[in-house]
Amino acid sequence: MWTRFSLLVLCLLLEVQGQDHADGRYIRCQYTFTVDSPVESSCNNAMEAENLSARVTLLEAVVSRVLGAEAVPETARTLEETEEIRQLLQEKEQLDVQVKELQRRVEELTLETEKLRERPCSSVTKAFQEVKAEVSELPTSPKVQKNVQQDAGCGELVSVSEPETHQKASSISGKYGMWFQGNESPGAPYGPDTVWRIDTVRNDVRELYAYENLEQLARGYPLKVLVLPEPMESTGATVYRGSLYYQQKRSPTLLRYDLIEEKIAAQRELPHPGFHGQYPYSWGGYTDIDLAADEKGLWAIYSTEKARGAIVISQLDPDTLRVTRSWKTNIQKNKVANAFMVCGRLYTVASYRANSTTINWSFDTTSEQSKTVDVPFRNRYGYNSMIDYNAARRKLYSWDNFHMVTYNVTLAKSGSSP
Repeated sequence: MWTRFSLLVLCLLLEVQGQDHADGRYIRCQYTFTVDSPVESSCNNAMEAENLSARVTLLEAVVSRVLGAEAVPETARTLEETEEIRQLLQEKEQLDVQVKELQRRVEELTLETEKLRERPCSSVTKAFQEVKAEVSELPTSPKVQKNVQQDAGCGELVSVSEPETHQKASSISGKYGMWFQGNESPGAPYGPDTVWRIDTVRNDVRELYAYENLEQLARGYPLKVLVLPEPMESTGATVYRGSLYYQQKRSPTLLRYDLIEEKIAAQRELPHPGFHGQYPYSWGGYTDIDLAADEKGLWAIYSTEKARGAIVISQLDPDTLRVTRSWKTNIQKNKVANAFMVCGRLYTVASYRANSTTINWSFDTTSEQSKTVDVPFRNRYGYNSMIDYNAARRKLYSWDNFHMVTYNVTLAKSGSSP
């Protein structure tokens, strides 16, 4: 009786333990036998032995079933790892092929380089000529193209036309003044034909008139009137690349006024210049510092104590107004009526009053040489207070005793006839 009961309990325990350890790798089976007291026999008859044998067989079957269930996931994992290893081996074979191909290519390039080095420098292959042609045809930047276009046709001034009158100032404030057409449009609302005008006979010169074109200037209808934040000195201003450049009143300070932003964009003192009547042109008018623009850039024409009144030319950075280079001439500033720059050369006018006068001196900033010239020039109205060169239009703009006039100019290469 006790024997049967013990075997039954043992089987139940084995089934529970097999389920609890299904996720483990091993199952531990513990056999427990309960025996009768010494008085009783463990197997008192053959029937009990057969029953015990049957139950042991059943127990072994249960254990085998549990072990079989545990082996399946292990087999699956082994198959997955085998497949992954196979794929990695395939990738390695592909990479080996690529490495060999690259090594072969490196060897070919090395041999080709050695052959090129062994060739004489004087020999030029057809392939090199084709590459050279392609490089020479690469488009240049807009800024470089613009400078090349402006320099094209540059030369010495050989003649000036008769003056053409465009407008006459109607009030006493317009006896002296300045007017310009920019080399390019600064942007809306101004166009490439915009005309700029400043009347300079007043206590504080601040008003800058803008006209749509020459026709509107002649009619007297300004497009806009700008009020400068700082008053200007005399008639030495100029317009260049969208800005008005001028000298501040009673000061050696130069100002760059942005015509679109309508504000001072840069300011800087000119190094040691005479100003406010120290070294003016022969007609006076506090014309100590004269700003000019041409194909080569922005310039300041003035004198210093060190130069003893002789004209000094300084090229300016148009953005910062910093002096990039200076030249001292042997031309006395108070002995000439006015001056302007053309293609990097300074030209001076002999008289501001004489109806028929001449452009009498030139100084070349490239050769650093000055010479006398004799180009006829007319002051039609008898008091020329401003002359400014426009590189884009190849014209001189002048303010002659209330009148706004222009002159066409002719340039010629050095040593050639016009």
